[in-house]
Amino acid sequence: MPYAANIDLPPSIRRSLPRHAQDIYREAFNHAFAAHSGDPRQEEASHRIAWSAVKRSFVKIGN
Repeated sequence: MPYAANIDLPPSIRRSLPRHAQDIYREAFNHAFAAHSGDPRQEEASHRIAWSAVKRSFVKIGN
């Protein structure tokens, strides 16, 4: 299911990512979700792709 806004993201994502990273995650997820329509693992693949997009843009510092 695509996410219309950051508030719609899963709570674990909202807690662990800053707002700009949430934007990147949401946009990457929505794009991947549309690109993988018909795939039985569509949502799983979309989450992995979205995390990869965030990892390319941000570095975790501390906890």
